Amino acid sequence: MTGPVTVAGAGVESGPELERAAGLIRDVPDYPSPGILFRDITPLLADAEAFTVVTTELASLVGDADLVAGVEARGFLLGAAVAVVAGTGVVPVRKAGKLPRVAGSRTYDLEYGTATLELPADTLAPGARVFLVDDVLATGGTAAAAADLLAEVGATVVGFGALLELTALNGRARLGDVPVHALLTA
Repeated sequence: MTGPVTVAGAGVESGPELERAAGLIRDVPDYPSPGILFRDITPLLADAEAFTVVTTELASLVGDADLVAGVEARGFLLGAAVAVVAGTGVVPVRKAGKLPRVAGSRTYDLEYGTATLELPADTLAPGARVFLVDDVLATGGTAAAAADLLAEVGATVVGFGALLELTALNGRARLGDVPVHALLTA
């Protein structure tokens, strides 16, 4: 189990607003399996003010990226909103079997098996600069697989942004040299 959700700190402009957003994240014990504390961001997404604050904060990190990539599924919601605010397009990083044409795929290990991520064909130009977004950074397996997949198809991942980082799991280490940003920590 990890501690309470708090504002990550340095570089975050909207401290009080982010503290309010952090308070909207709901803890769900023993989901999806016993011993896991699931952090449900649905109440935050449903609150227009909090959703605007986190979207704006994440968009401020995009820099000169050409595109935002959002990881299925809650990363789609955040990634699309971040892209609109940042003035970029958005690309979905999908679970296997959801795309009609695939540019590339990456299979990676989970605690309980394996998973595969895919990118749509004819979406990323070679050399595209991509800012990767997901809701939670935990062990880093999904984030690293998504970053590797983007690199595999010729993109440059210029940063990774998460709404919430579970710091005890040290997922940021799996992203190597990719700059990692989290608005909230637990």
